[in-house]
Amino acid sequence: MKTRQHFVVPSAVLAAGLALLGGCAGESSETSAAAGEGETSPSARPSVPPTELKKPEPRLVLTYDGGLLTLDAQTLDVIDDTQLDGFNRVNPAGDGRHVMVTAGNEFRLFDAGSWTEPHGDHSHSYSVPPGMTDTSFPSDKPGHVIHHGQSTVLFGDGDGKMQILDPEKLSDADPQPRIVEAEAPHHGAAVQLDTGELIHTVGTEEERSGVVVRDQEGRETARNEDCPGVHGEAAAKDDVIAFGCENGILYYSQGKFTKVDSTDEYGRIGNQAGDENSSVILGDYKVDEDAELERPERVSLTDTRTGHLKLVDLGTSYSFRSLDRGPEGEALVLGTDGQLHVIDAESGREESVIPVVDKWTEPLEWQEARPTLYVQGKNAYVSEPAKKTLHVVDLESGKVTKSKELPHASDEITGVTG
Repeated sequence: MKTRQHFVVPSAVLAAGLALLGGCAGESSETSAAAGEGETSPSARPSVPPTELKKPEPRLVLTYDGGLLTLDAQTLDVIDDTQLDGFNRVNPAGDGRHVMVTAGNEFRLFDAGSWTEPHGDHSHSYSVPPGMTDTSFPSDKPGHVIHHGQSTVLFGDGDGKMQILDPEKLSDADPQPRIVEAEAPHHGAAVQLDTGELIHTVGTEEERSGVVVRDQEGRETARNEDCPGVHGEAAAKDDVIAFGCENGILYYSQGKFTKVDSTDEYGRIGNQAGDENSSVILGDYKVDEDAELERPERVSLTDTRTGHLKLVDLGTSYSFRSLDRGPEGEALVLGTDGQLHVIDAESGREESVIPVVDKWTEPLEWQEARPTLYVQGKNAYVSEPAKKTLHVVDLESGKVTKSKELPHASDEITGVTG
């Protein structure tokens, strides 16, 4: 496979609105409405000086049909409602302040408006009104956004272009990505290690087959194509990077690949959740290749130290937005039974079950909103779109500590540490 590397400054990257401290001041829903446009206009947002906080202020960013909500992660109060037409997706940008929004034919940088800066032996925390920045990265069918270590990689499914960013430079006037292009476009994913190695999927528009590793100069150093239908990505302890396959899971560590086969001939692991302090990868597990939508009741736990794959029967189905990890590395699965299942990742034993939402059914279309799980710190956030409600589960006590109705039925959730 030929790979080309070069530096590109996206034409849509504009300089205004990203000062070192002031950042991009947000625009409230009232301002958006006054603008009379379908989305927040970055140029309409006035620059305001940052407010210093007593401590970091974590925030959540949720999508809904027509925009983005920014919430205080502790109180769940709505800080900002930014209008943005279309089906939008959100991922952490990697700097604890910004969120990458997949919208239309570009990745757009959203300022959640809360951040902390080191200052000698202490630090200072600041806030500004949240809002969409002028910074965007054009992409043909923008797909996965993966932050790992000191890099964030944006993958374009329609052109196979990987845009590699330094998260610490996202507040610069014009953050410039390093561009790597795969030989063939495909629905893929890419991760850059702090060693400079770039790990990315291999495939075409018709099929995906495996993963390749390239060094800083673009030379191929490792390859494995025993991973049909390769999809998803998760990181585990000791810089292990894992990818799901239709016949198991494939992971890379210290210069070599390891393939772990499914217990079934067709045993698809397409979505994974990792923890960088745990050697175990949590994944889904589907066995019906011909199903329009399979609703599995088992999840997979793959130990990357031993190469052992274990299946855990939950007794309830779940969706691709049901998987995450807790602060101690516990495997978390939000079931359609309305309960959060807490599993010991090492033993596979279900430690507790926490009732959170009403019973629900996974919709046939993956773009339709459904209860979604997102973990930040010791809290698990669970959305309930049918009730326009967001719940907070304290994972230490195993109790729902707060529930709040939102102005919109939410879809995806991510957050910043502030």
